[in-house]
Amino acid sequence: MNLISQDLIWWITVFDLPAMGGLFWLIWRTRRDGEQAVGHVQDLLERRSNQLREGLNGFKLEVAKNYASHNDLRDLEERLTQHLLRIEAKLDRTALKAEAASKN
Repeated sequence: MNLISQDLIWWITVFDLPAMGGLFWLIWRTRRDGEQAVGHVQDLLERRSNQLREGLNGFKLEVAKNYASHNDLRDLEERLTQHLLRIEAKLDRTALKAEAASKN
């Protein structure tokens, strides 16, 4: 039994411990690289998200500055309608005067 014990101890010492140490190092390095990759992707997503947010805010500001509001459009429509009604009234008066003149 003593010979088997010495062979087993020798086997563990020479092969198993270095193999386990190598596997432990490989797992530790893979985990570290994975965490770094995840951190890099998170940073990249955060930067892109901020860029998109800034772009959207800029677009909203441009729209607010350059496009008319609903109230402005209603006021413009009212002014145009009133102006067209005045033109129509003038045309009606002119048509009535022309009709009266042609009868004479």
